Amino acid sequence: MEKKMKNGRGIEKKLLWLLKSLLCAYIVTGILLFILTMLLYKLNLDEGKVTAGIVVIYILSTFAGGFLIGKLAGVRKFAWGLILGVLYFVLLLLISLGVYHTLQSEWQSLITTCLLCAGGGMLGGMFS
Repeated sequence: MEKKMKNGRGIEKKLLWLLKSLLCAYIVTGILLFILTMLLYKLNLDEGKVTAGIVVIYILSTFAGGFLIGKLAGVRKFAWGLILGVLYFVLLLLISLGVYHTLQSEWQSLITTCLLCAGGGMLGGMFS
């Protein structure tokens, strides 16, 4: 019975790590999107530069979240970072579906974004 309690607490602890790391990633996303908005406003950036900026934001945000979860987990950091990156993408996809009621991108773009998010998270976990 005592082992079940420890395992239950362990799962809760890991879920808390994931939530903290996702929150960190989305806070970084918000800050970087604000900076990109200011640059767009001040410099009249074209669509290509904005798209590149969004890709960089995905990578940096998931890197930050992956770094944090790697520090919290201490073991299998790259796997935790990968999980975080995939969860970040899934949440991003769900938000997009909730707002637009449809996917705004082609499937190739979605796969690329998923790979970027997963790779950024995994890289962050590896560097932690």
